[in-house]
Amino acid sequence: MNNHKFAEFIKIAKNLNDIGMVPLLMGSVGLEVVTGKSWNSQDLDIHVPGDKRGWEVPPEVSIHNWVDIINVMNSMDYSLIDLHEHEFYKDGLSVEIGNVDTLPDFAGIQLEDLEIHQNGDVKYYLLNPEQYLRVYESSSKDSYRADKNNHKDLAKIEFLKSML
Repeated sequence: MNNHKFAEFIKIAKNLNDIGMVPLLMGSVGLEVVTGKSWNSQDLDIHVPGDKRGWEVPPEVSIHNWVDIINVMNSMDYSLIDLHEHEFYKDGLSVEIGNVDTLPDFAGIQLEDLEIHQNGDVKYYLLNPEQYLRVYESSSKDSYRADKNNHKDLAKIEFLKSML
């Protein structure tokens, strides 16, 4: 498991907690925490509250409290490098901010079913293995991800199925 990226997530989550947000750790780093297996994560995927219409609304309003998030990330020396993807960058690490409110429509995961975790005084959400399976199965059907990451997603799906 890549402890450096998880440790950085905890720092970001702490700052988000300080402005009243409890983020969801997604992507390979979250999957590493859940499975204890390295998935060679390339970035950090963090989901926060947003407009449930997701990509249908302009990127500057699709994430709630977007200006506050920019301020948090800037205070941690991250630079916004892609508004459309809500992507920040610092010292070789890309952090993408996603919209947790799209999960019900995208993967059938209800927000009230997310489990809250705590690391010291930092609160965050993390998917369980079944929820991760639903996310990766939904992702594998997306044409963009299928072209970009399908072999990785399929390996994750198979691993999660064997785990369950």
